[in-house]
Amino acid sequence: MSQGLGFTFALLSLLGPGSETMGVQFSGSSWVPTSAQPKNLTPLPWTEPSVATSWAGGDAVSQPFSNFTGSVNDRGICQCSVSLPDTTFPVVRVERLEFTAHVLSQKFETELSKVKEYVQLISVYEKRLLNLTVRVEIMEKDSISYTELDFELIRIEVKEMEKLIIRLKENFVGSTEIVDQLEVEIRNMTLLIEKLETLDKNNVLVIRREILALKKKLKECETSKSEHTPLVPPPPAPGSCNHGGVVNVSRPSVVQLNWRGFSYKYGAWGRDYSPEHPNKTLYWVAPLETNGRALQYYRLYSTLDNLLLYTQIRESQISSGQGSGTTVYKNNMYVNWYNTGRIARVNLTTNAVAVDVWLPNAAYNNRFSYANVAWQDIDFAVDEHGLWVIYATEASTGNIVISLLNDTSLEVLNTWVTKQYKPSVSSTFMVCGVLYATRTLNTRTEEIFYYYDTNTRKEGNLAILMPKMQERVQSINYHPFDQKLYVYNDGYLLNYDLFFQQQPK
Repeated sequence: MSQGLGFTFALLSLLGPGSETMGVQFSGSSWVPTSAQPKNLTPLPWTEPSVATSWAGGDAVSQPFSNFTGSVNDRGICQCSVSLPDTTFPVVRVERLEFTAHVLSQKFETELSKVKEYVQLISVYEKRLLNLTVRVEIMEKDSISYTELDFELIRIEVKEMEKLIIRLKENFVGSTEIVDQLEVEIRNMTLLIEKLETLDKNNVLVIRREILALKKKLKECETSKSEHTPLVPPPPAPGSCNHGGVVNVSRPSVVQLNWRGFSYKYGAWGRDYSPEHPNKTLYWVAPLETNGRALQYYRLYSTLDNLLLYTQIRESQISSGQGSGTTVYKNNMYVNWYNTGRIARVNLTTNAVAVDVWLPNAAYNNRFSYANVAWQDIDFAVDEHGLWVIYATEASTGNIVISLLNDTSLEVLNTWVTKQYKPSVSSTFMVCGVLYATRTLNTRTEEIFYYYDTNTRKEGNLAILMPKMQERVQSINYHPFDQKLYVYNDGYLLNYDLFFQQQPK
């Protein structure tokens, strides 16, 4: 019985907290708790002390139970009353501690796997960074072999490394000194790539980007023009003078260098005009010798394509031409004879001199030539009205004189004297009986600054800019059907489109 009670007391001490008194009934080896202590019980003293276990301090310490009594009722049943101390085991706290430890273990494993992954990525990108360093060093030493694709590939790799660095900085907990150092190195690499692009000695990348920008602007301009710009009235019919005169010129179109080369900077070129056959496509090029005075050879081309390709060439020689004032009209070439004031008509079919006459009172041999162009005292021109000659006389004190010629006999039909000094003019051309004179503004720009209208005898000033490719303009020839200017510019063959005022003056 003592052993049963000892086990019972120990069990009760583990069941939970309680300072209340509990009753226990037992008979033999069986026992039951009672909720209240019955009356008329005779207390029985226990001869064996029981032991209680306390967990309050965290270590198991045994101590005797206190506050317990026992008695036997009138039916012989033994009853005891025990007051249990508050010394229960903290099961809930232990379970909570165990769960927290499990959660922490899982988080640690996750973070450890991330660290391993980032270590591998850093190792990979460290190798790529070394590879980039080698490639950039090669590009620094060699400015010829690299292309825009090289820059683009390196830029893509650097951007990928920048993304990795951002991820590392966001997710990496702890010291980020290594990550920050990698970020600085990648930024330095980006700046180095940009610097290398600016050191492109061939300017290949710059030119490509400028071309793309120009194409974009051109497309925008065309779109804007089609959407917002009112329709421009059509130009006058070819060969017609139903307009108010020249108001502008296009930018030059470079056809090519003259067929004799860079050294032949003086000369003239154009397209033959015949009112009876306005669609005739005979082109002629007449460079002077390197002394800028003598005309000995000229070439004829049946089409512009033949001129561009140097095919189907007809080359001829004349021994008496002088200056860059040559022109072609109705299959005849008109020239100033060498070392004289005579003018001549050369048949282009036979290359024979058909007419040779003196130009009355004309100054010659560099007396009143154009500015910057020697030996062009006598300058021929063609327009819708026919064949003209521009020159100066002693009587005009060097001012420009305009004469309309008979294209067959070279007889002077009419003459006009202007107030414009010829040596201050760089060149002239005729359009619908109006003389237009140019002057040099700078090495890249001429200006149509003066006009004289033989129809009304009025003259005045203009301000039409005329871009050019080289410094000096040697000659200008107008074609009435094309409504173009054919310009010989320091050996280069250029042409310009003319724009006219729509309403006649």
